[in-house]
Formats: sequence, C-alpha cells, structure tokens
Amino acid sequence: MRLEGKVAIITGAANGLGLEAATIFGREGAKVALVDYDKELGEKRANELIASGFEAAYYQVNVAEQSEVQSMVNSVKERWGKIDILINNAGITRDSMLLKMDASDFQKVMDVNVNGVFHCTQAVVPHMIEQGKGKIINTSSVSGVYGNVGQTNYAASKAAVVGMTKTWAKEFGRKGINVNAVAPGFIETNMVATVPDKVIQSLIQVIPLQRLGQPSDIANAYLYLASDESDYVNGTVLHVDGGIMM
Repeated sequence: MRLEGKVAIITGAANGLGLEAATIFGREGAKVALVDYDKELGEKRANELIASGFEAAYYQVNVAEQSEVQSMVNSVKERWGKIDILINNAGITRDSMLLKMDASDFQKVMDVNVNGVFHCTQAVVPHMIEQGKGKIINTSSVSGVYGNVGQTNYAASKAAVVGMTKTWAKEFGRKGINVNAVAPGFIETNMVATVPDKVIQSLIQVIPLQRLGQPSDIANAYLYLASDESDYVNGTVLHVDGGIMM
C-alpha cells in the first residue's frame, strides 16, 4: 500500500473530491482525518470508512477560523503522533458577474479558499519540520489559471492558491516538505451539478478527452503527490482537466 502508516488531514472531506480522496487514502493504508464543517455528513462519512476497515476520524472545523484549525491539528497530532500529509481541498463558490457580485460573497470565498489554506498549512508545517518530511497538496482550479466568466471571487482565490503553493515550495523544500497543487478542470461533483446541461455540453466540446472528469481522477492525483513516488516533485501545479488547458 502506497500510504501505509501515513497520517493524512483532508479538508472538505464529507463529499466530492475530499471524500473520494479520503476513501482512496484509507484503502492505501493511511490514517485519515476527515475535516468538514458539515457535522452530520462528516460523522457519517467517517463511520462509513471505519466500517470498511479503515482508520479514520471526523473533525468539525470551519477552516476560515484559525483557532478551530489549530485545535484540530493539535488533536490529530495527539491522536496519531504525527502528520504526514495535508490536502487543502475545502472550497466554496458564490458565482456572480462582477457588477452584481456582493462584497460579502467575494469575502466568503476568499475566507474559505484562501484563508483556509493559509490557516491549515501554517498549523501543520511546524509538525512536518519537526519530522523532517511532509507532503502538502493544495487544490487550485483551471479557473485560477485562465479565469472564468462569473467567477471573479473563485478565480482570484484559486490563483492565490497557486501563488502560495510556489512560495511555500521554496520556503519549505529545504526542510523536506513538498508543496504542490492540483488544478482540476470540470469534474462531476455537486459544484458542477448546478451548471445548466447546455453549458456542460458546450464545455465537453472543448475538452480534448470529450468528457467531464470524475472525482477519482483528482483523488488519484492527490495520491501520487502524497506518496513517496513524488518525492522530487515540488512547486508544481498538476492540471487534471482532460487537456482543456493545452
């Protein structure tokens, strides 16, 4: 198993990409901390993983709140003795055209998608430095690279994730910590389910692979970057988008 004995924190783990990653990581031998704001769903998902024979625990956290993040990280370290992997997967959207976008919706997206990544990474890195090794994977998006109509806040937040990833890769590479990002394209999740079918079909036409991605496509990218196989990969943004960014 590729993550045997590793301890992984995955944010936004109650559904979608985070849940798929938690399931695959558990299957590969990791002890998984499922972090999500939705307590009912988070506890259910953790119990399902435990019932499948995996070692998992749920933590209710608003990643935008630094004190909650720090408490969670301390608890995970106390529970399992170390933290090997952090997947900064939690994210939200509040889409609107710029001239109609409410300032509060801009700030909410930045609070979760940017501040949340900052808080989680800042809390975890000291433990990884102490261990002399660690893997941090941040979730960006193709929207953060080429922009997207109606997503000023989301695109800005995901561009910020790329900037933080490259900065941290330079700061902590010498400490044995690899920091990389995954930039998903259009993946079949609840977030994409709200998009009208006509728009989805038009998107598929410009994707060279002629389909939407599956959560497993992203989770397997997380798995590679979290495993020892990627020990010489640092500061990279891995596009998992069916070729739309070529």
